[in-house]
Amino acid sequence: MNILFLGQPGSDHVPTVGGKVANLSRLAAEYRVPHGFCLTTDAFKRWASDTDEIAVLPPAFYDELSAAYDELAEQIGEDQPSVAVRSSAIDEDGSAASFAGQYETYLNVVGVEAIAEAITNCWASARSERVVEYRQRYGLSQGEARVAVLVQRLVPADVSAVVFSANPVDGNREEAVINASWGLGESIVGGTVTPDTYIVRKADGTVIDRQISEKLQMTVSVSGGTNEVGVPRFMRSQPALNDEQAVELAGLASGLEEKLGWPVDIECAIHKGQLYLLQCRPITTLDQSG
Repeated sequence: MNILFLGQPGSDHVPTVGGKVANLSRLAAEYRVPHGFCLTTDAFKRWASDTDEIAVLPPAFYDELSAAYDELAEQIGEDQPSVAVRSSAIDEDGSAASFAGQYETYLNVVGVEAIAEAITNCWASARSERVVEYRQRYGLSQGEARVAVLVQRLVPADVSAVVFSANPVDGNREEAVINASWGLGESIVGGTVTPDTYIVRKADGTVIDRQISEKLQMTVSVSGGTNEVGVPRFMRSQPALNDEQAVELAGLASGLEEKLGWPVDIECAIHKGQLYLLQCRPITTLDQSG
């Protein structure tokens, strides 16, 4: 099968959809995960066998992609929904290596032609020098990666957050740590902004520490993609989260840790007061003996 929707039977099978999609699919029924679909590793295998370095989507895939995009539009209630296009490799978002930032990501992609181009660019990035070096660093197979691609509704985040259900600095399993800033999460993930940091005691949901930074940059949607812009001066030193939101985020991470059986690293978006779960993976930097 070439395309599976999040939550559809088979969409939690890592060899078919990769780590990122499998994790989200297992959670889609219980949590506010944005609607989306995945081009499977079988689709990647066919693309890789049909093309060398030319990023072209096979015509049969294009028709399937167009139908899936129409179905996604119906689910969301928009004619031409804006989506995020991200990789979901088999060994991505696992317990040994996250592959964070190694493959290409495209945000605010609109229309089937633009999505098709983003998908093939994601697949082509599996052959990039940085991915090859990353695989070598973590002792992973040097055979060509098997990469699925997630096409998911883009949440126009007012605030984005990365949440750890254990403290990734000192390994304390009793604390949740939150990094939060304005706009889309790429500024946090890419390290172009110093986010606010909140530490929440998991036992009773108490915010025990908060460090509010001067947030100078944020990523926003613009026509044809995203752009990093300056944060309005009056917002720069304002907290991105109130304590209630910080506790809600910590509770989400703690609940996922309990459900999945391992400390989690999650990405979230808040839009119009609603909290969305965008990604969930193990904390790869945590001492597993703790």
